[in-house]
Amino acid sequence: MEKRKIYVVDTTLRDGEQTAGVVFANREKIRIAKFLDELGVDQIEAGIPVMGGYEKEAIKEICSLGLKASIMGWNRPIIKDIEASLECGVDAVAISISTSDIHIKHKLKKSREWVIENMVKAVEFAKKHGLYVSANAEDASRSDMDFLIEYAKAVKEAGADRLRYCDTVGILEPFTTYENIKKLREAVDIEIEMHTHDDFGMATANALAGIKAGANYVGVTVLGLGERAGNAPLEEVVMALKHIYGIDLNFKTDMFVETAEYVSRASGRELPAWKAIVGSNMFAHESGIHADGALKNPRTYEAFQPEEVGLERQIVIGKHSGTASLRAKFLEYGIHLTQHQAEELLPRVRAAAVDLKRTLFDKELIYIYEDYFGYKHHHGKRD
Repeated sequence: MEKRKIYVVDTTLRDGEQTAGVVFANREKIRIAKFLDELGVDQIEAGIPVMGGYEKEAIKEICSLGLKASIMGWNRPIIKDIEASLECGVDAVAISISTSDIHIKHKLKKSREWVIENMVKAVEFAKKHGLYVSANAEDASRSDMDFLIEYAKAVKEAGADRLRYCDTVGILEPFTTYENIKKLREAVDIEIEMHTHDDFGMATANALAGIKAGANYVGVTVLGLGERAGNAPLEEVVMALKHIYGIDLNFKTDMFVETAEYVSRASGRELPAWKAIVGSNMFAHESGIHADGALKNPRTYEAFQPEEVGLERQIVIGKHSGTASLRAKFLEYGIHLTQHQAEELLPRVRAAAVDLKRTLFDKELIYIYEDYFGYKHHHGKRD
């Protein structure tokens, strides 16, 4: 796997913006595109050109920025959609249609034959105009495998560059994902992109399982923004590939936190402290045993260095702290606590944390220190 080139397709500006209640202003879309390009994203799905208006303007402007990344527009298998994409100046198009029987019957109210016929026409039109084409199989994870293979063969013959395998309602788990992608790869010689949703909390795991089975493209969004429970998060997929699979995509990973914070503000969605990779708690140690280990050697309780994603290590003091943490924290203030002093102070620190139901601020720790040791000093004099 280490020798394979994996391509990252970011759809924050399309699927991410389809999150209920999220709207990016054009200047935000442009800033996000610049962030993604600088990070090292290979392809940016910039939006839906046929929507026209502000959407089309933003996509045009992104196309004019001269970014290294390929710029893709999202389309239905309709000629006017693809013409709108061409007008924006994109070099790639995603053309999307449902391949599951539940979608074909209840949403499209058409037949399997109609799906293939319309997709082939759209792909041929896009290829005739020199575009890179991703043929999307919406709801691929609930599609009949034989029909999906037939669909993949048809779009490949029409000229599609890759198939986007969409787990549209996030119902896959990694073992099934692996088997499905392996079967598809063996049946049809076409590149596959994983597009996974997080309804059962497995978007990243499913994306990785698909890559392991032979998919060379992976669709992601910053922070996992996306419809319902969201998509596979960019930062999780890139860091997991690097540290679990040994595939370094040469991303500027130290920009992850900065990018996540910007997208969080622009989307009006919080960046939780416990968020994998970029949450502020990733390198915050409170538990006495963990903090003691991290102080002795960070690798005891950290999978990678905080600087790698733009974070800092924090030893926080609270209910679960131990004397090692306390002594290390007071050293930051230039106060050398003895082991005995730390043992005396610790019950008071823990009691304060329980009363306040949180970790303690630096000033609060100093007050506890002054109150206790100041009192003891005076008490000794009175005796």
